[in-house]
Amino acid sequence: FSTLEETEKFIKLHQHLQGIPSAKEIEKNGLDVGNGQALLLTKIEELTLVIIQQNKRIKKLEKRINTKRK
Repeated sequence: FSTLEETEKFIKLHQHLQGIPSAKEIEKNGLDVGNGQALLLTKIEELTLVIIQQNKRIKKLEKRINTKRK
């Protein structure tokens, strides 16, 4: 999956998440609900992995801060 920075750049450029059809595409071509659900589950998994990474970074930073205070 992409980094948050890469995702942000993609969204700014294309106005939708990478791998997810734009609103215009859905309006024009319709939406396969099953495929749409699979795409959403993929994005949920990606977000969960990003949250886990962020949590690890936060814990590491908190440990460094608490070590310096002692």
